[in-house]
Amino acid sequence: MTRIILSGCSGAMGRAISLAVSEREDIEIVAGIDPNAISSEFPIFTNPSVCDVAADVIVDFSHTSALPGLLSYGRPVVLATTGYSEEEICAIHEAAKTTPIFYTGNMSLGINLMQELCRIAARVLGGRFDIEIIEKHHNKKIDAPSGTALMLANSVASALEEKPNYEYNRQAKRERRAKNEIGIHAIRGGTIVGEHEVIFAGQDEVLTISHSAASKAVFASGALSAAVFMQGKPAGLYDMKDLIGQEGRA
Repeated sequence: MTRIILSGCSGAMGRAISLAVSEREDIEIVAGIDPNAISSEFPIFTNPSVCDVAADVIVDFSHTSALPGLLSYGRPVVLATTGYSEEEICAIHEAAKTTPIFYTGNMSLGINLMQELCRIAARVLGGRFDIEIIEKHHNKKIDAPSGTALMLANSVASALEEKPNYEYNRQAKRERRAKNEIGIHAIRGGTIVGEHEVIFAGQDEVLTISHSAASKAVFASGALSAAVFMQGKPAGLYDMKDLIGQEGRA
């Protein structure tokens, strides 16, 4: 049994985590951390420094401001919060020298596997196929393109011999598509949770690698899998590549 402390337990993802845990038998939430505590079946503390409950792993879906307290807590932590600054990312890397830390830009197992598949496709097809990325999200999402779309683009770019240019606004140009570019397109509408599509378009053939998230549950599931994976791990920085590698060997 993996005992977790859930940071950000009162938020939307915290509630999704709680629901996902209720459907599993290998994990239990023994405490929560949230400055806006609500009634719960487990004790909730306002910050990590006052939490005295024994646990194996902390799972964080809160806010970047919680990072210092989580890094100084001294227990394995799964960082599922996004939007960290470069300085905060450096702090994560530094803390990983003495603490087991799991950090990734997207908690979906499917998206991270897609990232690896796109890297392989780019290595095989790059230079001969045009590459386009389409991402779709709900109408309340503010940023565009999505961080996941950029993560996929960076993964593709890492496998290409020549560094590509990212094209976000082709409609402003009156010229043919440049060979050395990756087009990235954002769609916003309705309640779309998240859809990502990477298109490799060649001569007379097209390869499409896609992923669709139907609910926040996929991110909750990935975070819980990461928590189980981190139990008992030595100090170091871990990500979905490590988790997927273990799943592949299982």
